[in-house]
Amino acid sequence: MSAPDPTGQPLLVIIDPVARRADGESVRIARDVLCAGAVAKICLTDGPGDLSRALSRRGRRPVVIGDDRALLRVVGLLHRRRELAGSALSVVPVGAPHTVALAHALGVPRGPVAAARAVLDGAPRPLDLLVDDSDGVVLGEVCVPDGYVPGASPYAPGEAGDGLAAGTGPQHPDGGPEGRGGLGRPDGPGEPAVTRRQALTAGGHQSWWSPAARTARTALALLTGPAARHPLPSCTRLRVEADGVLLADLDRPVERVRVSVVDGLAEVVVHHPSSARPVRARARAVTVSGPDFRYRADDVGQGPVRSRTWTALPGAWRLTLPR
Repeated sequence: MSAPDPTGQPLLVIIDPVARRADGESVRIARDVLCAGAVAKICLTDGPGDLSRALSRRGRRPVVIGDDRALLRVVGLLHRRRELAGSALSVVPVGAPHTVALAHALGVPRGPVAAARAVLDGAPRPLDLLVDDSDGVVLGEVCVPDGYVPGASPYAPGEAGDGLAAGTGPQHPDGGPEGRGGLGRPDGPGEPAVTRRQALTAGGHQSWWSPAARTARTALALLTGPAARHPLPSCTRLRVEADGVLLADLDRPVERVRVSVVDGLAEVVVHHPSSARPVRARARAVTVSGPDFRYRADDVGQGPVRSRTWTALPGAWRLTLPR
């Protein structure tokens, strides 16, 4: 049994529905530890409306039991209400390792028991965040362009989930399975299927027009297939500015741009395919613009947009961490 909460403030325990379905046993353990150490009100949320009503309760310290997206939903809602600065949040990460990597990167202990004890015995620590010009929040990192690959995460390997909340962001680009070779199937990514009749003449030799036909079909597949609908983010043209200082322009291809908050400032790293050393800068605000591009914020796909500005807010929120 945990010691009583030294703050004496009652808890508002918000249990995310995804966590209940993914690992009900860890949810139960965390709930029991919290209830043994403090007066707690348990809220089982099933949607944005339930979450909004739960956070309207005053005088209680919010505790989120769930994954990174559950934490982001709470932070985002409190930010839009302009109540984030006055709230000391806590989180007990529950979910697959890749879905709780951000919470652990912020300093939350692993395991439901250790994380719940940190809620009771820890202390609120001010943390920085990024806010974009659409009032979205970023706790970790922004990556431009999106380059979303199912199973990838900027914090840990694993399978990525859906958007931050239903209906609040675009869906990730769909990717079709790669071909397995053989007649009637693509021999590799972007290579069209070729039947035996097309590949061979009556005499068993390859027809003289077959290479040209295959080239034309390959071009058609690239123009109409998934790769054309969602261009690969290996190289794009973007304009990147840090507090008005130009770091990259449209005349030079950019491989990727990463934005995070470090020591109260937005740190931007611009990678060029033609340069081994990236361009680094720190500023209060970073603006990325160019033709329609997608980006990832805290492992959530966003866009397409033509311009986005991220502003660093030092000490904008507080998270309870071990002393």
